[in-house]
Amino acid sequence: MPDSDQQVLERLPFRPNDPIARELSDLRARLKANPNDIDSAIRLARRYYGLVGEEGDPRYLGYAEAALAPWWNLNPPPEAVQILRASIRQFRHDFTGSLADLDAVLARNPRNAEARILRAIIHIVQARYPQAAADCAALDGLVSPVVSAGCGAMVDGLTGKAAAAYDRLTTVLDQHPEASPSDKLWANIRLGELAWRLENTKLAERHFRQALSYDITDGFLLAAYADLMLDQKRAAEVLRLLKNRERSDVLLLRIVMAEQALDLPTAKEKADAMEARFVASQMRGENVHQQEEARFHLYVRKNPKKALELARENWTVQLEPRDARIYLEAALAANDPAAAAPVVGWVESSHIEDRYLQDLARRLKGGRK
Repeated sequence: MPDSDQQVLERLPFRPNDPIARELSDLRARLKANPNDIDSAIRLARRYYGLVGEEGDPRYLGYAEAALAPWWNLNPPPEAVQILRASIRQFRHDFTGSLADLDAVLARNPRNAEARILRAIIHIVQARYPQAAADCAALDGLVSPVVSAGCGAMVDGLTGKAAAAYDRLTTVLDQHPEASPSDKLWANIRLGELAWRLENTKLAERHFRQALSYDITDGFLLAAYADLMLDQKRAAEVLRLLKNRERSDVLLLRIVMAEQALDLPTAKEKADAMEARFVASQMRGENVHQQEEARFHLYVRKNPKKALELARENWTVQLEPRDARIYLEAALAANDPAAAAPVVGWVESSHIEDRYLQDLARRLKGGRK
């Protein structure tokens, strides 16, 4: 604990005249003036949580939790606090705790759209597609048609119906020009993923660029677009896209891979910094970036055995296409086809329309003893 209110523990990465810094300062001042004002606490916690997605800095999760401290351990906490608690737990990969919170919220209030969307996303991440589809269907009439269609498209895009999902979401988006910029951004990210999975990379890029045009910082969008460019060996463009984004572990990995591809002298320094972040995360008991760490060890450190170990651990909690990809790539590089059996099984049972994943799975299945 600090010795006094004046003691500086850490400086956030904002200039004094930065609008985000001013916003946070105002929100903190309101909460400090009345520490039991739940509305002020929720506003501050939501802003910190939003910054996790914008800046990729997991420390903001701790700040959000601290703002909610008076209500955090209540059983049950107020509904808005419980949803935020579920969101923070979800980001930390405590999916069991997050689902328990969301189940409790929806048992009391089945029309809580925020809880419904988050639960659907967790089901998708953990490959429980029927449950995810049910939650997505329940969003009709609770959220904008664009968000409802986008949720369903995520499920269909992983279960053999990607082309139909793309067409439906495109139609809904075109029918609702009044949708908010954030909803349009979210839908275009989904469309970009679907188009990429269907091997139409030009169309995927068009959607990613459309999403960027809304001028809303979104770390997932930047990472996805950077990955598309890396696949196409457009490393210089990756560096332009991610300029000044080194604070995010997820984005720093893409920067390191791009600099390495270009054989830049700064690549080694950034790679060492990346590895130090992973070590620090492990010391804190965090494992939220195991997929990225596996990718780092496979493609930057050229250590397929370590990459496979991390990818296997990651697969116990996250079962999405990008998690499958690094697992299969690491198993192939480590010449250990038997290790890839769970992912090969998922590729086959989900009917995912991703030729790259299908080809990897076929090669590994053919080499399994």
